[in-house]
Amino acid sequence: MTPPRNPDPRRRSERSRRAILDAARALVAETGYPRLTIEAVAARAGVGKQTIYRWWPSKGALLLDAVLALSQTAEGDITLPDTGDIEADLKTLMRATAAEFATPAFEAPLRALNNEVAADPELAAAYRRQVAEPVEEATRERLRSAQRAGQIAADADLGLLLDLLYAPLYRRWLLHEGPLTPDYTDALVDAVLRAFTPRA
Repeated sequence: MTPPRNPDPRRRSERSRRAILDAARALVAETGYPRLTIEAVAARAGVGKQTIYRWWPSKGALLLDAVLALSQTAEGDITLPDTGDIEADLKTLMRATAAEFATPAFEAPLRALNNEVAADPELAAAYRRQVAEPVEEATRERLRSAQRAGQIAADADLGLLLDLLYAPLYRRWLLHEGPLTPDYTDALVDAVLRAFTPRA
């Protein structure tokens, strides 16, 4: 007779973690962040409250991971397109970013996270470390590659380039100033690249 298999606790833990993150995103979209509770997340995910508290010290930390999980691959990597054409790659990236911002499953938790980051310095530091810095460094590396290929000026301030690329998109989304259309994001890329193209 074959002995019964013991369930793999790592697999069980990963299933629970994903269920918790999914529940947090769904509930914040349904109720808003102020009414989101650990108890409600635990009930929706089918886990005990202590499971959540063991992995996340606060509601804000849980929401940060819930948002972060939407933008990562299964391996936790941040991937950017690299076809050798910086204009095409940035347009693909910005269109995808705009589409993500407009996705209800992403928008509600991200708006809630923005509010918490503004009020919680510790969460702001975690957001910077876990989300902003990895995305920024991955994008900088793609821009450095474009510099080496002569598509962006060798002396370009890449930090300023990123500010000019993302800030208008973020402002339009945050303040509901207009739709995040492909035409809009393409125009942003065109304007920024004109400013940083090598001069003849």
